[in-house]
Amino acid sequence: MFEGLQRIQQTFFDPGEFARVMPQLITVGLPNTILLAVVASIIGVFLGLFIAIGLSSDRRLLKVPCRIYVDILRGLPHILTIYIVGQGLPLAGLALFGNNTYAYAALAIGLIESGYMAEIFRAGLQSVERGQVEASRSLGMTKMQTLRYVILPQGVRRVLPPLTGQFILVIKGTALVFLLGLLSSQREIFSIAQDAAINNANLSPLMAAGILYLALTVPMTHLVNAWERRMGVSSRRTSDGE
Repeated sequence: MFEGLQRIQQTFFDPGEFARVMPQLITVGLPNTILLAVVASIIGVFLGLFIAIGLSSDRRLLKVPCRIYVDILRGLPHILTIYIVGQGLPLAGLALFGNNTYAYAALAIGLIESGYMAEIFRAGLQSVERGQVEASRSLGMTKMQTLRYVILPQGVRRVLPPLTGQFILVIKGTALVFLLGLLSSQREIFSIAQDAAINNANLSPLMAAGILYLALTVPMTHLVNAWERRMGVSSRRTSDGE
């Protein structure tokens, strides 16, 4: 039994492997993971907001294509979308970023997240009270002015915690970009850990990567939950005041 426990410890929690891989995970993998997640999230936010406006439109000519876009990107496996964008576009002659695999990876994750963020934004935009919209129109505002000055400010504010929570999922989703074959200087946390695990026939580097992911995502998860509770309390106080 003792030998079995020792073997498990050497396979998953070898101190030597941890010491060898952790510096590279922190100095190379961590910055690349965060940068990739931030760029992908920016793409997702802008595209998602645009699609959400289309989903909230009364015009079927605008609403239907946006709904198809969301259904496709939310319905496809993430790994397939990453392959289609990261490898398919260059093979089809659409070399938008030349040989920059990192940019294709950010675009792929951004497109995936735009489908989910579009639904988050749509819920926020549609949560704005109908009375406020009608009051704005009665004051002479156009639909675009009502959207810009009344619906968007309130709707976006209400979905900030869910959007932050989605960013946590983006961080975890960056682990899939290793499929595209990043340069050594572009590798994120999982790519570095996987290479070390294969080269040393030991899973400790992957456990080290898991610990690093947890160090990123667990505190953020608790912060988002606290933020949502605080906003819920603020909303109830506002309603009581009204």
